[in-house]
Amino acid sequence: MTSLPRHILITVLLAGCPLTDMASTAPLPADTLRACRPTTRTFYSEAIERAIAEAAARIKHPYLRQMFINCYPNTLDTTIDYRLLEDGDDDTFVITGDIPAMWLRDASAQVKPYMRFAREDEHLRHMLRGVVRRALRCLLIDPYANAFCQSPDSMSWAWSKDYTKMLPGVYERKYELDSQCYPLLLLCDYIDATTDVSVADHLLAPTLDKVLTTMEQQADGSGWRTYKFARTTHALHDTRSNYGLGHPGRPCGLIASAFRPSDDSNVLPFNIPGNLMAVHTLKRMASLLRTTWHDEARAARCQQLAEGIERGLREWGTVRHPEYGRIYAYEVDARGSALVMDDANVPSLLSLPYIAGIDPKDKTYVRTRRFVLSEANPYFFAGKAGEGVGGPHVGMDYVWPMSTIVQALTSTDDSEIAECLTRLMRTDAGTMFMHEAYHKDDDRKFTRHWFAWANTLFGELILHLLDEGKDDLINSLPER
Repeated sequence: MTSLPRHILITVLLAGCPLTDMASTAPLPADTLRACRPTTRTFYSEAIERAIAEAAARIKHPYLRQMFINCYPNTLDTTIDYRLLEDGDDDTFVITGDIPAMWLRDASAQVKPYMRFAREDEHLRHMLRGVVRRALRCLLIDPYANAFCQSPDSMSWAWSKDYTKMLPGVYERKYELDSQCYPLLLLCDYIDATTDVSVADHLLAPTLDKVLTTMEQQADGSGWRTYKFARTTHALHDTRSNYGLGHPGRPCGLIASAFRPSDDSNVLPFNIPGNLMAVHTLKRMASLLRTTWHDEARAARCQQLAEGIERGLREWGTVRHPEYGRIYAYEVDARGSALVMDDANVPSLLSLPYIAGIDPKDKTYVRTRRFVLSEANPYFFAGKAGEGVGGPHVGMDYVWPMSTIVQALTSTDDSEIAECLTRLMRTDAGTMFMHEAYHKDDDRKFTRHWFAWANTLFGELILHLLDEGKDDLINSLPER
């Protein structure tokens, strides 16, 4: 398939997409339902098209079916730039949607829902391999950066004046622990799905050494004055205090980071969901290093870091809430201060079973979940249009559909899942796509027409429910 130039594609998507009849299994009312898949796509996968058709045939709810058809392939349809390098290596640059840069977190999360089909489609496998390869190369450029330019020789036009060490190829240099974890988890997922160990080859050792050194220095405190970040901005959450150093913590085994998965600055240095994700990532990497590459030295470094984080979590990772009991904190400083809240962006406390391997029936998680989905969480909003978790990134009273998707993905209660799906249908402003956030009292007031991560995550939720045999749940939902 050929691709539209990206600036034209963005214009097409924001203006409204041409109709297609892709995978529809029943006539849809043309005046109310529109299939908004672009006729020219940035990447085409036979396996994904088959999966869409098969899933659509099982979804009898017309509106939900069309949302799935639109949303699940949105990353492939609109954000992929796959090519072969001069040496024949796979290379895939994934934009986040309406920003022409590759975020390590977003890109990994955007393609993760397609990994299950990698064995069925060689073209798809090469594209996914290219994402892993590109992410490893990005980490090798700068493990402190969160987003990268398409060309490794480019300088960021957007954030070139930030007070930090900007290197060629870096688009934004906000240090976020999850930006190191996501590509490593994607690497593990890719090898599990394909057994193709060539994805790492000579890139793995130097990249992993850089990442592990950064994590070790941010855990023992030796790197706390190495990384600085400040920005001239009106937004407090877009810069750091103490001339770019941020709030001081105390070494405790936890890994410090400067920014959250939302790209908002930490208040306290140790982000708890990020550290729980790091434990999960490091343990998976340790196992892979031992069984696949027989690299005991690096496996031991991963294991040691994970065990240090677990010690820090036992001592500092939870707090006693007056209403909900012992729950996970969101951020701590290992000096006695804790921030009790949750943010919609993943990793979040709500997402721990999805992103960090936490048992959804774990008592601490269950108590934390109840807190997160209540007004005790300062970023839980409920209004006339809907309810859910938001965050400082877009401000008060804005619910992120991503939080509702994650709520359903991590739920063990069918009635809760049904309520989440109904809410997602009723808060899309009639666009049949997910958005970044919507106002709790009016879903027509939303941010970002085009947010590929949330779109594809919604598709992953529907496939997950079908995998669980919840067809009746899906098909018995009320009309939008």
